[in-house]
This record gives sequence, C-alpha cells and structure tokens, in this order.
Amino acid sequence: MKDRPRRLIAVAGAGLGAAIGLASEQSATRFGNPATWVPDLAVGWTFIAGGLVLWDRRPSSRSGPLMAATGAAWFLPNFSFSSLAALAWVADRSLFLYRGPLVHLLLTFPTGSADSRLTFVAVATGYVLALTTVWQSDPATIVLTLLLVVVGLVEYRRAVGPARRARRVALGAEAFAGLVLAGSAAARLIVPNERAIDPSHLVFEVSLCVLAVSLVVLLMRAPWERAAVTDLVVEMGEARSDGLRDELARALGDPTLEVGYRVPGIGGLVDARGRPFALPDPESGRAVTTVRSGAQEIAVLVHDRSVLDDPGLVEAVSAAARLAASNARLQADVRAGVVELAASRRRLLDAGDEERRRLAHRLQDGAERDLDEMAATVERARTTSSGPATVEQLGAVESQLRQTREDLERLGRGLHPRDLTDLGLVSALRSLADRATFPVTVGVRVTDMDPTVEAAAYYLVAEALTNVTKHAAATFATVSVASSDGHLTVEVTDDGVGGAVGARGSGLRGLVDRIETLGGSLSITSPGGEGTRLAARIPLHPVEGT
Repeated sequence: MKDRPRRLIAVAGAGLGAAIGLASEQSATRFGNPATWVPDLAVGWTFIAGGLVLWDRRPSSRSGPLMAATGAAWFLPNFSFSSLAALAWVADRSLFLYRGPLVHLLLTFPTGSADSRLTFVAVATGYVLALTTVWQSDPATIVLTLLLVVVGLVEYRRAVGPARRARRVALGAEAFAGLVLAGSAAARLIVPNERAIDPSHLVFEVSLCVLAVSLVVLLMRAPWERAAVTDLVVEMGEARSDGLRDELARALGDPTLEVGYRVPGIGGLVDARGRPFALPDPESGRAVTTVRSGAQEIAVLVHDRSVLDDPGLVEAVSAAARLAASNARLQADVRAGVVELAASRRRLLDAGDEERRRLAHRLQDGAERDLDEMAATVERARTTSSGPATVEQLGAVESQLRQTREDLERLGRGLHPRDLTDLGLVSALRSLADRATFPVTVGVRVTDMDPTVEAAAYYLVAEALTNVTKHAAATFATVSVASSDGHLTVEVTDDGVGGAVGARGSGLRGLVDRIETLGGSLSITSPGGEGTRLAARIPLHPVEGT
C-alpha cells in the first residue's frame, strides 16, 4: 500500500513529462522536420521515463529524480520561441542546464548523494557551469569532460567494498558520457561546417538515450550489491594460486586485500609464493577472516572491515580460498619434488665425478706404475741380451708397452682429466687444442668457479673437438670460454660441413644432462655447409638443487 501513492505520482509525472516534451517541440519546431524533433523528444522522454521508473522501483536512490530533472531541463531551451516573455528569457539562458543534474547523476551514481568533499565540490561546480556559457566552447567542453572522468577515477580508487564495485560501474558511465560530450565537441572542431553538425548532433542524441537506458538497467540490476565471487570458484580451478589475491581484490572491491596460506610442514603463514606472511597488528583497523576446511585452518584473508559483512559472501570467498589453498599445497609439493629431483641429479653427478676421479687415480698409481716398471725391466733385459732374436722380441714388447701406456693415459683423461686437476682449466683446454689434428684457437677469460663447472666446460670442449675430428671435415676450430654476470659461457665453432642434429651422439647427450643438472643450457647451431657452433651457458657457482 505504501508504494501506491508513489506509483500514482510516477504515472502523473510521466503524463506531465510527455506533455512538456510535446509542448517544447511544438514551440521549437512546430513538428516540421521529424529528423530534428523526434531525436530531441526521445532524449528528454527517455531521461524522464527512466527517472520515474527508478523513483518508483529504487526509492532509496536519488538517481531517479536526477534523471527526471535532466530530461525536464533538456526540454527547457526549446521554449526560447515561446510567446511568454519570461519563459523565453529563462529558456534562452538554459541551453546547457541539463548538464548540471547530468553531472550530479554521473558523479553520485548509484546513490545520487555526494559522499565526499571532492564529489560535492565537483557537483556544485557542474551546476554553476550549467548556468554559464562555458559549455559553448568546444575546447572547454573537452577539458571539463576529462575532469569529470578524473574525479570519477579518484573516487573509485578511494572506495572499498561494495562502494568500490559501484564506483567501477559509475566510472564506466562517466567515461561513456565523457566520450559522448568530448567526441561531439571534437567533431565540431575537426569539421567546422553546418553539414557536419546535424550528423554529429544525431549521434550525440542517440548516445544520450543509450546512456539513460544503461543507467536504468544498471541501477535495477545493481551488480555491485553482489560480489563476483561465484564464478571465481570455477576460475580458480584453472588459475594459479597467486592469482587469487588479485581476483578477490577485484571481486570484493578491496585493493588492499591479502591472502596467507597455512601449508603443512611450514611454520606460520606464507603467501602464494611461499614467503612468510605476517598478520596485521590488532590496532591497525584491518579485519582478518579465517578460512577453514572442516576444523583445519587453511588460509586467512586480511581485508578492509567493510568488505566481508555478508555471511553468504564469506562462504563464497572461503570456497574460492579453499580451492586456491589446495592449489598452493599441490604447487608447493611439486616445487619440493622438483628441487629434490634436481638435488638428486646433482648428487649423482658429484658421485659419478668422484668415482671417475678415483678410477683415474687407481690407473695412475696402479696399472701405469706397473707398466713403467715392466718397461724398465724390458729395457734392462734388452741392453744385456746378446742374441739378435731376443733383442728384436724385447723391442716389440717395449713398443707394445708404450702403446698400452698411451691407451691407459687416454682412458685416464676420459675418466678424469689429470691436466684439469694439476694445471687448471686454461692449461687443460690448451692441451686439448695441442692434441687436435687441426688448428684450434683457444681464448679463455674466466674467474673462480665451482670445480663441477670447470669439469663440464672441459668435457664439453673435449667432446666437441672429438666430434669435429670424426664428422666435420673442418680445417680449423675456435674455442672461447668466458665468465660474466655470474655465468660461464663456452663456445666451440668450426668451419666444417655442418648439419649436426642436436645432441644425437651419446657423448653430447651426457653433456646436456651434466649442464642442465648444473642449471645451465646447451645449444647447437649447424646449418649445412656452414660449420657448427656449440654454445653452453652455466652458472659459475650452481646452487644445490638447481
């Protein structure tokens, strides 16, 4: 029953608005050219009708009366041709009067009330300017509409919770209105002739109708009253956990919102990236909402006190946070597994190098020493023997011993390069170049590095030069080793036939594993007929588990 008087007033207002509109068009155009008076009538009627609908359906908002006032003010200038002198005088001075309530409507949408000093001043300024001729200047119109959008943006950034969500909608309306007003002014500046005025004015009038209808639909639906958290639960199934904070902040209208997770095995709270997360001081004025799964605490939300005041909203947010917390746990487990796998690979690499080093020492201290002793014994026997046949046989044995010793030395270098241990990387690489069957230029500029990195660089150059010898038919090769920015860069190039395909050989496959275990990378460029370039980049001091 309480709504009946308001509805009757709305019906009466609709009839009055229709009559005012028709009277204004009769006064201004005598209904001569429909292309002139129909769009003009549509703008005023749309604002009046929309305002009356909102006044009836959304009486708590002042936006309805402001829309109706905008429509009524739109018709007032048409009475400039009235026979009533007083009415004509007022109409002559109200060409832009409608922009006062329009600015008021946009800056205070959806409540219709100025809730800050900045908005109050901007609204008051809008009414004052609506009574002046400032809007007749196209440059001034562009500047004023820009200021309108700036004020809306400032108010949006200040707001939190439902007010921020509402201001986001209002900011979109302000931007659209600013585009309509500034666009119309810009069109007149760019094409300053009468033929351009009519089409641009028609676009302007149609855009105002669209704006009025959009404001009515938005206020009737009031999407800011419901945080967009329902779909967030589905979205979080496809998103990273560190996206929850941004998504919740956007949906709830609180840019200061923070999320902390309780991950098993980690003391205290952590954020989505695993960093320690501290709760705010009780005196800070921030609210803390605990998210539970059963009796277990899985996350906390730190937010503005005005954000989560709806139990249903809290449950929706909690559901999204529970899913994100599960994702965070899974990601933490995966990261831990990756770290453990990398650490295991590093331990295997270190153990393999240690075993190769031990075998190389055994060869040096065992088999090679025994061969040296046998060679000395054969030499003494050959010098004391008088029979030609015996001397010849001892010479053959001595030659075989030398060959065996050389084979053992090569095997020892393959297991663990003695030159690298005794002389360092620079001398070891130059020794490799000296043993090559083709010219090799070596350039080395390095600083201190992990021994495993030195070994990786040595093996890479050794394997590359071996492949050049076997497959490239090259006339020369270049070895470049340099350290910078915490990394060692190793390059081996040749002028051979090219055409090498990745790490096809078992030796290079092993090097790829070794280098990747140290956190580095290996690439091969080998266009046919243009030689091959093998390049590696390795951290100088790999961290355990990288």
